[in-house]
Amino acid sequence: MKLLNKLQAYIALYRIDKPVGSMLLLWSSLWGLWLAGNGTPPAEICFIVLLGTFTMRSAGCAVNDYADRNFDGNVKRTKNRPLATGTLSEKEALSAIIFMLFVSFLLLLCLNWQSWLMAIYCLFIAIIYPFCKRFFPLPQFVLGLAFSAPVLIAHTAILGHLTWAGFFIYMAGTFWALVYDTFYALVDRDDDIPMKLHSSAIFCLGWEKRFLALMAAITLFFMFLAGICAGVGFWFYLGLISAALIFSWEIYYARNLEREKCFAMFFHNNWVGAAIFTGVVLDYLP
Repeated sequence: MKLLNKLQAYIALYRIDKPVGSMLLLWSSLWGLWLAGNGTPPAEICFIVLLGTFTMRSAGCAVNDYADRNFDGNVKRTKNRPLATGTLSEKEALSAIIFMLFVSFLLLLCLNWQSWLMAIYCLFIAIIYPFCKRFFPLPQFVLGLAFSAPVLIAHTAILGHLTWAGFFIYMAGTFWALVYDTFYALVDRDDDIPMKLHSSAIFCLGWEKRFLALMAAITLFFMFLAGICAGVGFWFYLGLISAALIFSWEIYYARNLEREKCFAMFFHNNWVGAAIFTGVVLDYLP
């Protein structure tokens, strides 16, 4: 039973039991892969990049829990996390982080040297994000830089360099994180304020819906620029229009900022990612 409890604790630390974060990472990764590969990205690079998004997300979650180990017990949503309850020790959490980073490193060895250089930047962003909520007003922006990192890896792995289309997709993914993670942060806002932590939900206090609409518009604008640079057509832009409608519905649905509805809209953003990716795929079909 003790072994089973430990296994469940590691699953929770890596968020394997909560795959929605990996799904959100997956969509922006797929945008980057398909545009970099002109509709037919190499299968082996797809496998490496997508598996890497899972391992780095798991490592990032473990780093986040380690950084917040003295705060999580005071937040309703996080009070049962392994480090907050003592199910895992600090040493065990650090070992888990090192293990998942090592797996990610092995995957990286299968790619070109340009991807290795980009990975150094990605690793730096992933490690500093959990500490940003202590001093940076918009830690979700740093989260977006980390969550969109697979786009950079995909472009350098396939093309050997970063294109303007890749850069704009990276920025679109960054601002998209400011949409879905603000919905997420709104769930915790009442708990974060007394602890003097920062979040986009606290930053936009009093103008939440306008902030969400602005971040969604910037996301779509950067994807529009990516489409122009990549020379895509009708289906791509139809995907963006569909995403705009989904964004609008989400903001309307959560207009009263109830915790349950904001949390549901965090999950619902997977439909935004799916709509854009569907447009990308359809546009490259013969």
